[in-house]
Amino acid sequence: MPTSRTEIASGIAVGGDSPLLLIAGPDLIESESHALGMAHALADVARSRQVPLVFKASFDKANRTSVASHRGPGLDEGLRILSRIKDETGLAVTTDFHTPEQAEILAPVVDLLQVPAFLSRQTDMLLAAARTGRCVNVKKGQFLAPGDVEHIVGKLRSAGGQKILITERGSTFGYHNLVVDFRTLPRVRATGVPVCFDATHAVQLPGAAGGRSGGEREFVASLARAAVAVGVDALFFEVHDDPDNALCDGPNQLRLDRFPELLDSLLELDRCSRPAE
Repeated sequence: MPTSRTEIASGIAVGGDSPLLLIAGPDLIESESHALGMAHALADVARSRQVPLVFKASFDKANRTSVASHRGPGLDEGLRILSRIKDETGLAVTTDFHTPEQAEILAPVVDLLQVPAFLSRQTDMLLAAARTGRCVNVKKGQFLAPGDVEHIVGKLRSAGGQKILITERGSTFGYHNLVVDFRTLPRVRATGVPVCFDATHAVQLPGAAGGRSGGEREFVASLARAAVAVGVDALFFEVHDDPDNALCDGPNQLRLDRFPELLDSLLELDRCSRPAE
């Protein structure tokens, strides 16, 4: 089913007849130099293939498994770093936020506001994001059925939100495991809003490594290809140059040096999967 075309930033749109959108970057802003280096590297990969890309990195991981886990630089410093990335690379940027008040603070810089999966039913979060006028990407909660997305979209639209993206990242399947039901993608697309598939969080094993989450990054490519074949408007990847030593979510992040080859195969599959003009 075709979805509505949604503008994220100047020259970047998702849905409708727009090209496949990429949302990619390290899970966390580990340092200013690391975030900048990753942004430049991903920008080069995307521009060489003429693919739109939104850079993603979190300023704060408020939902870490352990209180001892690294959370990031915080709102003020994180926003400054994201602003510098925009200025130096020309990329649009996105980050998640965790309280309704943060939406208005982030909106002048952040092109795409991301509502975390655990907060996807929080009405005040959704209303605050919609009222900024920015495009809002809601990560569908691991605990939600596809039909529940209709109510998320309804909340956003009730506050004037028209620029909406829904991201599927798998469903809770027993303890410490997620599974992707690919029937979810066409069911969510039936709402008419663009749909993104999060190929890296879909292989996460929440809390499975004791005080942190585990993951099975060897399945990222397979799930991403399946999603493109089913039909999506965007793909979400957490990408890191050294995921085994990442400060957050390393086991499910994709290696930067393997990203271009995977992207090439996905773009070819996307070309084959799109309806003939």
